[in-house]
Amino acid sequence: MPKRVETVVLHDSSTPVLGDTQKGGSVVVTTVETLIGQARANSLWPVTFGLACCAIEMMSTAGSRFDIARFGSEAFRATPRQADVMIIAGRLSKKMAPVLRQIYDQMPEPKWVISMGACASSGGVYNNYAIVQGADQVVPVDVYVPGCPPSPDALIYGILKLQEKIKRGRAKTMTELRLVEFTPRTTQEVTA
Repeated sequence: MPKRVETVVLHDSSTPVLGDTQKGGSVVVTTVETLIGQARANSLWPVTFGLACCAIEMMSTAGSRFDIARFGSEAFRATPRQADVMIIAGRLSKKMAPVLRQIYDQMPEPKWVISMGACASSGGVYNNYAIVQGADQVVPVDVYVPGCPPSPDALIYGILKLQEKIKRGRAKTMTELRLVEFTPRTTQEVTA
């Protein structure tokens, strides 16, 4: 019986490809940037910032029917210092805008914002002096989820789009990856 010789290539049609990561056999070849992007995208912790009726739809995404935990976003945080994505759900009044900005500023870097619903995205039906006509006037918004109110499916779709955006993000230097942040100290601070 003749011997059969097979060659193993790094990538063929049955080898899964995740971004620029290629897996062949027991070897994984990737960059640190891709690895960190995958980790950040699949472990989003949202801060609870529900303002109106959209907040009920946001809460239902964490329930057993929609189960946002499948996407790594199960831990809704009540403190901004433990969250990395803010979901603005509902109409944003001008009285609430400084509070929103303060909570956004307290979130650690990198941070992202999802504007959920017509009221948060553009003011909705409230075209008056008391409602901010779009949350992007207060904080930079990464993903807009349309609807009045949007369904939990729409919010999950928005989270998936945010994950794609995070995975596509490219850092040029190690300091832009924000693994460790170095701050120079002066001699007076060290002795004090």
